[in-house]
Amino acid sequence: MHFDLTDLRLYLHILDTGNITAGAARAHLSLAAASARIRAMEASLGIDFLQRGRRGVTPTPAGTALAQHARVLLQQAERMQQDLADYAQGVKGQIRLLCNTTAITEYLPEVLAEFLQRHRNLDIDLQELPSARITHALRQGAADIGIVSDAVDTRDLQTRAFRDDPLVLIVPLDHPLAGSNEVSFSDTLQHDFVGLRADSALAVYLEEQALHTGARMQMRIRADGFDGVMRMVASGAGIAIVPLAAIERAPSPACKSLALNEPWAQRKLLLCAREFSALPSYAKALLETLSAA
Repeated sequence: MHFDLTDLRLYLHILDTGNITAGAARAHLSLAAASARIRAMEASLGIDFLQRGRRGVTPTPAGTALAQHARVLLQQAERMQQDLADYAQGVKGQIRLLCNTTAITEYLPEVLAEFLQRHRNLDIDLQELPSARITHALRQGAADIGIVSDAVDTRDLQTRAFRDDPLVLIVPLDHPLAGSNEVSFSDTLQHDFVGLRADSALAVYLEEQALHTGARMQMRIRADGFDGVMRMVASGAGIAIVPLAAIERAPSPACKSLALNEPWAQRKLLLCAREFSALPSYAKALLETLSAA
């Protein structure tokens, strides 16, 4: 068996994306090179790690076992790299931080920029995922720290409070719902929505809540960020559900915000990890920065 760290990183990228082409791009390899590496890995043991299908790839039982070992090995390699950073110029450690949409757009940019200014030997691999996928990744050892909604199951993870993060409805001033100060989610579903891109963590979360009511959100258009969503609402394209923090950061006189009287909308964000004390020192430094922010 002759796997190197590039092979293992490539394999995990393929599993994360569900696609060899996308995994190769994330690993900065050509499709031909990536395919050759995977074939060589499988040939070295005479077993398949990936099950190929029309919609992408999924791990075989052996591939699932490989993924678990690969994540442990890569984490150990990163920790070794960090421990040796004092002895080798230019060696960097990397922290993998997984967050939901609001954390990335509203709370983290300045905090992370300041942290990176103070820790020149560290990089942060920041990715946006729905909260349930973040907790799954933490349990699998695929990330150091996550920021999730308190609506997901975190029983076997350690958590700390991060932010209150309520969701609110915004409507144009002349919209039929503008005469209220509070509304139920089910009452909004008969109206047209402006939303984030379909793969964003918040879009996935809201669609799940709509399905729980037996309905679907009527999406007229999607934007790439909360600013774009709010500008479209202000111009009459539809209504939207956004974090209160986004409105407080960039209030619009052409929109009205209404409270959502759903328990899931009164959410809080949590910092979480498998075990805070087991984090490498550089990840602990980020944890403390986020806790104090």
